[in-house]
Amino acid sequence: MLVFMDIEASGLIEDSYPIEIAWVFEDGSGGESHLIKPAPEWTAWSDVAEQTHNISREMLEREGEPVETVAARMIEVLDPHRIFASSPNWDQKWLSSLLVAAGHHPYRLAMQDTEVAWAQAIADALGIDMETAPRDPGEAVPRDVENIMVFAELEERHVRNHRALDDAKEERNRWLRVQEMVEERERKKREYGW
Repeated sequence: MLVFMDIEASGLIEDSYPIEIAWVFEDGSGGESHLIKPAPEWTAWSDVAEQTHNISREMLEREGEPVETVAARMIEVLDPHRIFASSPNWDQKWLSSLLVAAGHHPYRLAMQDTEVAWAQAIADALGIDMETAPRDPGEAVPRDVENIMVFAELEERHVRNHRALDDAKEERNRWLRVQEMVEERERKKREYGW
């Protein structure tokens, strides 16, 4: 099953670390959010990031769960599933930091860009085999899939809440909307003979 994840962090700086992590499954179930108590070696903090997500370091010290607890829960629940995030480079960095701090391999859980899930959902709805479909040189996905993805990006620009569970749910909603767009397009093609 697909899982949509979001991570809030201490900042967008090299030494930043995860402070809140949340996920929701593709069927809308399993929504969980965890504030993370900083590991002792995690000291970098951005006041600008704090103003964005409204989570203070004091709040994390008071209400956050130990990294070991959060990592164990994630591995228990997410291990067999495919994880997607809208910013996989940053989110994987923070996820790996959490896993390492808890004594696990940094890629014990790995994620992909949500756009990979979009592309597969579009291809499935159009009956396109992503492995064998012809592509133009330099294209990552077939043209029909790419066109819908570009359209979806333009339509779905939004302001994030910067709380992990809200943003994970929004990722799932965007994935669902992409599927609705394909269905709507296919219906119009049938109806108008495009």
